[in-house]
Amino acid sequence: MEENQIKEVVDNIPEYDRFFTVDELKERSKKLAEEYPAVRREFVGESRNGEPLEALYIGEGDKTALLFAMPHPNEPIGSMTLDYLSEVLARDEDLRKSLNFKFIIIKCIDPDGTRLNEGWFAGPFTPLNYASNFYRPPGHQQVEWTFPIDYKDLHYDEPIKETEALMEIMEEEVPDFLYSLHNAGFGGAYFYLSGPSEPLYDKLREASTAMDIPLHLGEPEVPYAENLSDAIYKMIATVETYDYMEKYTDENPAEIINNGTGSTDYAKRLNEDVFSLVCEVPYFFDPKIGNYEESDVIRREAVLDGVRLSEDMYAYLEEKYDNIESLLTHESKFKETIDEYLRMMEQQHESKRGWAEINDELDAPATVSQKFDNYVVTRFYRMLAYGMFIRMIGEQINRTNSPEETDELKKVKLEVETELKRHDDILLGDLDYEVIPIRKLVGVQLRAGLESLNYVNERNT
Repeated sequence: MEENQIKEVVDNIPEYDRFFTVDELKERSKKLAEEYPAVRREFVGESRNGEPLEALYIGEGDKTALLFAMPHPNEPIGSMTLDYLSEVLARDEDLRKSLNFKFIIIKCIDPDGTRLNEGWFAGPFTPLNYASNFYRPPGHQQVEWTFPIDYKDLHYDEPIKETEALMEIMEEEVPDFLYSLHNAGFGGAYFYLSGPSEPLYDKLREASTAMDIPLHLGEPEVPYAENLSDAIYKMIATVETYDYMEKYTDENPAEIINNGTGSTDYAKRLNEDVFSLVCEVPYFFDPKIGNYEESDVIRREAVLDGVRLSEDMYAYLEEKYDNIESLLTHESKFKETIDEYLRMMEQQHESKRGWAEINDELDAPATVSQKFDNYVVTRFYRMLAYGMFIRMIGEQINRTNSPEETDELKKVKLEVETELKRHDDILLGDLDYEVIPIRKLVGVQLRAGLESLNYVNERNT
C-alpha cells in the first residue's frame, strides 16, 4: 500500500462526537455485510453473559490479519478504528488487493464490560465523568490477560469465553498480523511491538505527530517495559511481570498473579513470526506530557512520591471497604474489580518502590513529562477505582431492603463521592488539558495499523 493511499484513507476519517455503543456497532456490521458481498459476518462465540460475539471476514489475501477491539472494555477508540477500516475495506477492492490480507475484524470482543462503560461514551469528556462511569474487570476476567501460561510456579489455564473465541480463531487461521486495539487515558501516544522492527519506528511516531498528538516519553506503563526506541516498547508479557515481582517483592509471584498471559504470547506459539502491534493513544492531553526538559525534581523522588500518592488513595478505599464489607451481600462486577484492586495494590506498591530504590537510572533529574506522570497521571488513574467503588455501593443500595444498611451505605457512598470530587479538584488544578478529537485518535491507530501491514508484507519479501 502506497503512502499516498494511506494518507487518503486517513484523511477521509469522519468527525465523531461520541463513541458507538455495542448495539450500534452490531447494527453497523449487519448493514455492512448486507450491502457488500466482500464482507462475511460470522458468529465466533459468546460472552460470559451469553451475548453473541461476531467477526467480519473481509478479503482473500495470502496472509491473515486478526484485529480485535475492546480487549479492555474502557478502551473504545479501537472499536471506532475497526468500524471505519471495515467500511473502507468493504468498498475498496483495489485496496484489499494491494494489502493482500484476509482480514478478521472483531469490533467488540467484550460486549458485557463495554456496556458498563457506555455511560461516558457520549460525554461530557471530563476526568470526573470518565471516572464516575468507568468499568474495567479484574485481570482474571480481562480478554487480553487470560490466555494460558505455564511459567515457573505460575500455571494458568482458565481462559474466559471471549478469550476462548480468540484462541479458536488463532488456531484455525494462524494470523500473520495481530492487532489488539487498546488505548490509554492520559498522556501521549506510544506503541508496543512483538519484537524489534526498526524500519517501522519512524513511521509509527509519524502516525502520531501527523495528528498533532505528542509522543509519550514520560514514565513507561510499567517499570519493566523494554524500550526499543522513543515511545516504542517490546510487548509486555506475564513472564516479565512474574520476573519483576520475583525480584522486587518477598512473595511468590504465582500467589499474586491470578491471570494468564497476553494474546501475542499465544499467537507466537502458533506462528513464531507473527507481528503484533498495540497502539496506545489517550483521551486527554496536557502539554506537559510532551515536555522533555529537565524538571526540578530527581526522578527517583518523583517515582517514590507517586507510589506514596497511590498508597494514600489505596488506604482510603481499603478503610471504607472494611467499614461496609459485611453489607456487600450481592454479586457485583464492580465488587469483583475492587476486591482484586485491594488484593493486588500492596504488592504493586512494594515492587515499584523496590525497583525505584535500587535503579541507578533514576538518579537523574526527571523530565517535566516524567514528573507529570508521577504526580498528576497517578492521581487520575487511582480516581478510576473510586468511581467503581461508588458504583459498587450504588448497586448494593438498589438491592438492600434494610433501612439501616441503606443509610450506612449511602453515608459511605457520599463520603467517597466527596473524596473523588476533592481529587478531581486537585487534578484540574494541576492540569491544562484538552480532549483529543476521536477522529485524530482513530487516525493514529489506523495509520499505525496500515504501516504495520506494509511492514509485514515487506519483511516477508
